Amino acid sequence: MDLMGMMGKLKETQQKIEDTKKRLDTVLIDEQSTDGLLKVTFTANRTLKSITIDDSLLEDKEQLEDYIILVMNKAIEKATNVNQIELDAVTKMDMPMIPGMEDLFK
Repeated sequence: MDLMGMMGKLKETQQKIEDTKKRLDTVLIDEQSTDGLLKVTFTANRTLKSITIDDSLLEDKEQLEDYIILVMNKAIEKATNVNQIELDAVTKMDMPMIPGMEDLFK
């Protein structure tokens, strides 16, 4: 087992993970209510970038709150999925196989 080679590979993988996280800040996830009255945009790192609320929703606070919760949760779920897929691809592709640690990065 080449310990220096593995350490170099781990460092390289760590850099690729950081690069992927930076890139995911530029990947935008759009979500909207079924009627299009509320729209949100998140990054794949789950940062809210924009929210658009139709004026008609401003008349009913409870309805607006429900819309926000529903649409934001859907957007966060999508962003989380994209984030996980991208980071999994980097770690599975580049991580050296260390005996006993196969499940660590799943």
